[in-house]
Amino acid sequence: MSVFLARSYGATFILVLSTQGALADLSAQDVWDDWKSYLSGTGYDVNGNENLSAGTLTVSDVSMVVPIPEEDATVGMRLPEIQFVENGDGTVNVLFPAEFPITFNFSGGGDEASGEMIYSHDGSAMLVSGDAANMTYDYASPLVELALGKVMADGEEMPAGMVKATISLTDVVTKTNMTVGDIRSYDQNMTIASLSYDLGAKEPGGPNGGSAKGSLQGLSFGGTSSIPMGLDFTDVSALLSSGFAFDGAFSYTGGNASMSGVDHSETFGLETSSEGGKIAIAMGNGQLSYDLSQLQTMINLTSSDVPFPISLTIAEYGAKLSMPIAKSDSEQDFSLGLTLRDFAVPEMLWGMVDPTGVLPHEPATVVLELDGKGKLLFDLFDPEAIDAVDMGEQEPGELNAITIRQLQVSAAGAKLTGNGDFTFNNEDLVSFDGLPAPTGSASLKLVGANGLMDKLISMGLMSDGDAMGARMMMGMLAVPGDGEDTLDSKLEITGDGQILANGQRIK
Repeated sequence: MSVFLARSYGATFILVLSTQGALADLSAQDVWDDWKSYLSGTGYDVNGNENLSAGTLTVSDVSMVVPIPEEDATVGMRLPEIQFVENGDGTVNVLFPAEFPITFNFSGGGDEASGEMIYSHDGSAMLVSGDAANMTYDYASPLVELALGKVMADGEEMPAGMVKATISLTDVVTKTNMTVGDIRSYDQNMTIASLSYDLGAKEPGGPNGGSAKGSLQGLSFGGTSSIPMGLDFTDVSALLSSGFAFDGAFSYTGGNASMSGVDHSETFGLETSSEGGKIAIAMGNGQLSYDLSQLQTMINLTSSDVPFPISLTIAEYGAKLSMPIAKSDSEQDFSLGLTLRDFAVPEMLWGMVDPTGVLPHEPATVVLELDGKGKLLFDLFDPEAIDAVDMGEQEPGELNAITIRQLQVSAAGAKLTGNGDFTFNNEDLVSFDGLPAPTGSASLKLVGANGLMDKLISMGLMSDGDAMGARMMMGMLAVPGDGEDTLDSKLEITGDGQILANGQRIK
């Protein structure tokens, strides 16, 4: 997937790369020659007939095709012509046809498929300025669309209406600065007023099928990337060690989506909306990280398998991950974060388990934040190293330390919070049944547990015996806290393998 994205960046370069910079002497031939050099360096096969006349370079019968070997596929573009027009002030306008196809071909497992996505825009020119070593691009269009055109499967064209896909973007503005060298550097910013999509598939002559529609508003993107030239883009490990890097963040102010499907007598429907979110991804310097979140999400679900509609709301959900991807003999940092804040289910669902309202029906929250240190003992994108790990010939890594920054779980009137800090001895795999022996402590606070158990007993969802066992366990691990129905616990693991609860040895 990373190879596909890296190569597809070349197509994005042709379509919507842009930025604004200081003017310098730049010719039409400079721009086209650099495109050929860049695309060839990322694996594209580039062809076209060139004709330079009166400061305008016209490249006709243009084809740009890149193979995706591990996918048995090719992706490319074919254009009747591209014009590079010198403006007389050291800048160049690039003119694309108002409409042209992006083609794809796939074969594998005895199946073959091909098709085209039709790219269309208002014909706005892309402005290129700067010089041959540092080019800047500026592009804007009130409307850009991608629509699925003809699709072939095993040599036959799919019937009209069997599959459809349309993506529309309004008020697109992109700005990019590109520095040319053995490693090309990009600094890109983009804004889009709205993005909408309409996808669907239907069984020919039958009722089965599905569709998905949606939109996002107030989109923005900012990011930097570095791409080494002249390397095999299927060798991700070599790319990363040679300087490939990407760091970008995408955000939006709101969105909505709907999905539906029919499979004989079964039906399915889903509607969602949100008040914005973000996706940030970075890869390079031996690390991979992502951070995604969404605010005020509403979900409405209907299904023939469920006798009533289900509505859910989530004030915030998100996930964070930062981890090493390159082998190292030194300690490396990693982190993990999960957030599900104020997750509320409808009263109809509560009524199935709590018809008399014994339990508090407040929204639930789960938050976990971890930091740690360890060693990755193989390159994550090296196929041979991965095979060695799978065969047990290579140790995957070592866990050296974990810090629990935040733990919070609250639901039905009870709340658990805590934090902790542990180190691990990878030389001792005996004391804890094959796991590195930990040393450290965690502090926990539990509020409302006894009250929750009393309510569950009165509802018949928990027996007195089960509650007694749970209370005995809490009595062993915790002590009364300052507030009502509050328990505090400090769990410690010592260097000699002892486990202590509030100073009392339990192992």
